Amino acid sequence: MKTTPLFDEHQALDAKMVPFAGFSMPIQYPTGIRAEHEAVRTSAGLFDVSHMGEFEIRGPQALELVQRVTVNDAGGLDPGQAQYSALCREDGGVVDDLLVYRIPHGFMLVVNAANREKDLEWILHLRGDLEAEVEDRSDEVALLALQGPRAQEILTRHTEVDLEGIGFYRSVEGEVEGVPGRVSRTGYTGEDGFELYVPADGAARIWRALVAHEEHGVVPAGLGARDTLRLEAGLALYGQDLDEEHTPVEAGLGWIVKEEKGEFMGREVLARQKREGVQSRLMGIRLEERGFPRPGYPVVADGETLGTVTSGTLSPSLGHGIALAYLPARWAEPGAAAAIRIRRKDVPGRIQRPPFYTQGSLRR
Repeated sequence: MKTTPLFDEHQALDAKMVPFAGFSMPIQYPTGIRAEHEAVRTSAGLFDVSHMGEFEIRGPQALELVQRVTVNDAGGLDPGQAQYSALCREDGGVVDDLLVYRIPHGFMLVVNAANREKDLEWILHLRGDLEAEVEDRSDEVALLALQGPRAQEILTRHTEVDLEGIGFYRSVEGEVEGVPGRVSRTGYTGEDGFELYVPADGAARIWRALVAHEEHGVVPAGLGARDTLRLEAGLALYGQDLDEEHTPVEAGLGWIVKEEKGEFMGREVLARQKREGVQSRLMGIRLEERGFPRPGYPVVADGETLGTVTSGTLSPSLGHGIALAYLPARWAEPGAAAAIRIRRKDVPGRIQRPPFYTQGSLRR
């Protein structure tokens, strides 16, 4: 089991550690998932996401490689700008979802930890004869996420970076607590906040400094709260809501597929799906009676099983069950009635497009 550079910090805080993507990660702290969730919605939570992978792509044809392997158009990215994208197979199935950053000497791709080796092999396979160097820097880079409506106010105490000047999905190089790195206005919670890419040996210094300001509203938060927050915000999780059996268009991510940019892996299938439609689509379901939907539970309507829950929870912010599921296109209509079968009871709900929670502080 791998550990992140912050493993000792989690143990010092009595975090409950669990295996996740090959890493020992904190699922919650003694405060509990609900308290951590509420802290992010009302003040600020601090996450260790150092398990994520970071690849750098450099060289004369770095852009050509990024364009070949991802579905979004990286050609118009400004220095420091990021975009959400996906790696796809030829049939459109999602190999991984990722962030693509334009950095001074090329590009940085931020991939899911469980897919790190698979993604690297896929990119190298597609590189062909392009003059582009691909370097896996994951073990050198730590990633902290400070999320919540007070994130900027709190982080300002620890850096001279002009945080107000960083737009959504933009980043700058600078120091936090004297540690050089990249400060990015991105996150996975539906709230305003920052992700800090820093050298692994400097992560603990930043973590301690931020956690020391707990009286100002910073609460360490684990994977449990990260999952409830991202689901409320309607953000897909690879391995549950995204996989190689479904395309970005089926997942409701057709907006990241830029077929007009030219050739890329999966283009033909994805362009056709955008043009002609799909047979199934990832949709949200909001329960109207109390129930806790979990992955694998059946979604039913009119005596027919429509699909199964890919992600589900009892929303801490909304007080009712929410879920995502792939549904036949004919049923994927907002407002349509559908139920989730929970312990042999069909709990009624309504289909809706994510997000479920729309009151966040996210600055777009």
